[in-house]
Amino acid sequence: MTTDVIDQLVGVHEGDSLDAIRVQRPDAKKNAQASFDALFHSDDLTNASQLERLAIAYWTVALSQSPTVTFYRDLLAAENKPALDALDAALPKAVTTGPYGEYPDGPLTIENAAGLHWQSDAALSAAVGSRLAAALSHTHLLVYRPRDSSAEALQALLDAGWSTTGIVTLSQLVAFLNFQLRVVAGLTVLKGELA
Repeated sequence: MTTDVIDQLVGVHEGDSLDAIRVQRPDAKKNAQASFDALFHSDDLTNASQLERLAIAYWTVALSQSPTVTFYRDLLAAENKPALDALDAALPKAVTTGPYGEYPDGPLTIENAAGLHWQSDAALSAAVGSRLAAALSHTHLLVYRPRDSSAEALQALLDAGWSTTGIVTLSQLVAFLNFQLRVVAGLTVLKGELA
């Protein structure tokens, strides 16, 4: 059986009851793994390096306070332990709850919520570089304040040296990880029910 990251994160084993459920949706399973492979095993690292991808992945799951954090921590540690240490040092001031942000005037403004507007500080920028630091700030925005995404937020990435393609890759990483975290959480609950 091919290694499937979601199976690995949940602890699904070939032949168990949760595996029997997952194999009923072969396209969903195959496509989720294909997305992981495309984002983390890409032959083209021109617009987003492997270190940047792994740092953004770890940052996303750490901000989400997901049990999958160990998996992504280990990947980043194997790639660049000093970068992991720098992210871990910054994490306590970055973790919050959410989502926050403001909607344009209208019926959804009742859901407006103020919250932390975190930005990478000088120490983190010095440790990982201004380009990755900008990406970490943008990742924080996408995780906690997605409704505050704006042209100005994208311009900050461009100003830090990100290309349009790199920004798309960054956004795809965060979106994929949020999807993966929800699938893992749901399957973990289901696994507990089937036990």
